[in-house]
Amino acid sequence: MSDLIVIGFDSTEEADRVLLKLHSLKKEYLIDLEDAVVVVRDEAGKVHLKQSLNLTAVGATSGLLSGSLWGGLVGLLFLNPLAGFAIGGAIGAGAGALSGSLADYGIDDNFIKSLGETIPNNSSALFVLVRKVQPEKVMAEFEGLKGRVLKTSLSPDQEQKLQAALSGAAPAATTPQPGAL
Repeated sequence: MSDLIVIGFDSTEEADRVLLKLHSLKKEYLIDLEDAVVVVRDEAGKVHLKQSLNLTAVGATSGLLSGSLWGGLVGLLFLNPLAGFAIGGAIGAGAGALSGSLADYGIDDNFIKSLGETIPNNSSALFVLVRKVQPEKVMAEFEGLKGRVLKTSLSPDQEQKLQAALSGAAPAATTPQPGAL
């Protein structure tokens, strides 16, 4: 089961920097992210979402491949597989892009927008859905980050440890749990 963690930052760029660091930790197999979204609230109070996964591009690519395949097969029936390949690819890419733009994967966009409305102007927040994590190694990378936990599905003990790591304070002495963040 995945855990949702939302961390707020005082600057508009800090959430982007943390997400880049999380992606580098993902390459080292220290964290497995299911989804990640950066929310920035500008000076005027307008909320901007930056999805880490572009579903429109993914849909267009898969639609192009499947449409080309089916178009080529149908084109064989009419003795013109190249035309079928081209037409099927174009139709498949368009349909895939449309379905990708309408899909919502991972964290619910309405939840992100509603929580994004609560952060101060000129600030940002990072929404991450974490499948697995090596907590000690990942938290060591973010000690003293000056972020604050806004929302989480972690246990109170895990949330306290995360907030302590973000603020640079020593966490309260508790019994460690295997796999706890």
